[in-house]
Amino acid sequence: MPRHRGTFNPENPEPYELSRGKIENFIKCPACFWLERAKGVKFPSIPKFNLNTNTDTLLKRDFDKYRGKGPHPFMNANGLDHLQPFDHPDKYYWERSLHFGMNDSHFSVVHEKTNIRFGGGLDDVWEDMDSGKLHIVDYKSTANLSADPKPVSLEGHWKNSYKRQMDMYQWVLRAKGYEVDDTGYFVYVDGQHKDIEGMLDEDSEKATMIFNTSLIVYEGDDSWVEQALIDAKSCILNSECPEHAQTGFGMKGEDPCEYSTLFEGMKDNGINI
Repeated sequence: MPRHRGTFNPENPEPYELSRGKIENFIKCPACFWLERAKGVKFPSIPKFNLNTNTDTLLKRDFDKYRGKGPHPFMNANGLDHLQPFDHPDKYYWERSLHFGMNDSHFSVVHEKTNIRFGGGLDDVWEDMDSGKLHIVDYKSTANLSADPKPVSLEGHWKNSYKRQMDMYQWVLRAKGYEVDDTGYFVYVDGQHKDIEGMLDEDSEKATMIFNTSLIVYEGDDSWVEQALIDAKSCILNSECPEHAQTGFGMKGEDPCEYSTLFEGMKDNGINI
């Protein structure tokens, strides 16, 4: 049987593939999730942020130099000299988010109650050299544009998805049979501009941006993840579209789903497509 992904096919017995991002979509708005997964409605895609992707790639290379060999200097500087970047033969596959459903070497598991293959793509895993426990690590990059930039944090409604991402990845790694610590880490790089005169190098064909680095500790809780999978499968099997989320969007989380606003505006103006 071919892989079961995209629009749900109730006749296909293969595990249905749902990524971490799709479960996040379900949490944010069940209606949009249902339209896409149950009915095959194609929503506009979000542009890729190549600069963020490049910072992830470079951070991976930094930690790869110490993988399985001991703590990276960044770990030492943050009081984590008991950790080291985890070395595992499947680590390469764990990082491939677009191929998570191909086989069990990738970062995914089959949830038997729902027959959902659930997974994603990891940034990194650090290992406690004393206990053997593993810590999920996520790389983040940003650039604060305010006149007086503040240190990065996990505060803010829109960063709740970062926390849920960590919870979900802890759940997957545990389901794969590993002993995972509740403590996860966000490695943040923050592009700076205050009191910096420019970025062009002496070699005019190159430029340099200065980033501040931060380590944010997060105590995960994956107790909600299994129920989210059950609820997502139930949503897909529903014959009717659920209600669009009326909160959870916007910078403060007080706005309704954007598509709900769009559809209601079309209805109010007698527009049928």
